[in-house]
Amino acid sequence: MTIADLSRRRLLQAMAAGTLATALPPTLAVAASAAGPRVATLVERAMVVDMLAPLKLDFRPQAHAGQLTEAQAADFRASGVTVMHHAIGIDGHDAHEKALAYLAAWNGFIARNGEVFCLAGKAADLDRAKAQGRIAVVMGVQNADHFRTAEDVKFFHQLGQRCAQLTYNSQNYLGTGGTERVDSGLSDYGVQIVEAMNAAGMLVDVSHCGDRTTLDAIEASSKPIAITHSNCRALNDHPRLKTDEAIRKLAAKGGVMGITGVRNFVRDREPTTVAHVVDHIDHVVRLVGVEHVGIGSDADLHGYDDMPADQLEMLRGLYKSSYAFRDKLDTDGFDSPRKFHALAAALVERGYSDDDITLILGGNFRRLLGQIWG
Repeated sequence: MTIADLSRRRLLQAMAAGTLATALPPTLAVAASAAGPRVATLVERAMVVDMLAPLKLDFRPQAHAGQLTEAQAADFRASGVTVMHHAIGIDGHDAHEKALAYLAAWNGFIARNGEVFCLAGKAADLDRAKAQGRIAVVMGVQNADHFRTAEDVKFFHQLGQRCAQLTYNSQNYLGTGGTERVDSGLSDYGVQIVEAMNAAGMLVDVSHCGDRTTLDAIEASSKPIAITHSNCRALNDHPRLKTDEAIRKLAAKGGVMGITGVRNFVRDREPTTVAHVVDHIDHVVRLVGVEHVGIGSDADLHGYDDMPADQLEMLRGLYKSSYAFRDKLDTDGFDSPRKFHALAAALVERGYSDDDITLILGGNFRRLLGQIWG
């Protein structure tokens, strides 16, 4: 048994009480006693970047209408996270209008909760958030349907958008999503959008793109790009995950891959724990080096399984059967506001150095965002 095998409740209780070692079997108690202070120090000192983290997995209008409760604010502060990439999927013929409404709504939410959040527009904003104990929010969109022309990229950048996926799971005018039957690659228009994003200083994200579209985008971009939230197909044969070829070419261009905690992306069988998330980190590190891996949890602080039942059912219904959802969507041990503490503990247990853990927790994505944003 490892730290990752603890139930969510036991792990949270142990961490909150400072008694993680007593919650473990005797064989791991000594190691956990030594790791506890080390983990706390690592998360406290690191710039922790979650490169796909909706502020709330709540699709009702009232989700962004008011202010955080004291308990909600306390959860954000306890998380240790410095940067959250807030992005949802927006598509359809009215994507432009929906994206405008989305940015207005969530920029307002960030402003009303300024004691907890700040809007990230340039790299210095991330450093300032860390110094002030706030969370810098990177506004993104998990698609590019809202770009009606290449000129729209600069327009949305001026409104605060700093990252965009080229496609979601389906075909659009730019390229092909990861669950389409045939991947036709990046279109001429897609190349124009990539060039416009490079010029504006907007991060190109290919997390949901098909294999050929992913490779085309890496080649077309004059700057490093990101896979903000995916895992390694070599460990789990799932269409939403990335091939070793894509990971190598991403890293050769200076990009960073964020590992996700979505259960069916982590492993295709049970158990599925935070230790298996580290397996994907290990794979990227062995393939291209520790400088090219980070985290994009693809969940809010509490995860999908804590969503209201009707909203979770609606969400599941939006995806093809190839997504292979199981009973749970979250990975055990990586499904709470303190998920990054649990991950850091698992990385310590796996033998990573403090410097490498700091890079994985967010240093690599901080470097990438600095390169793209200036």
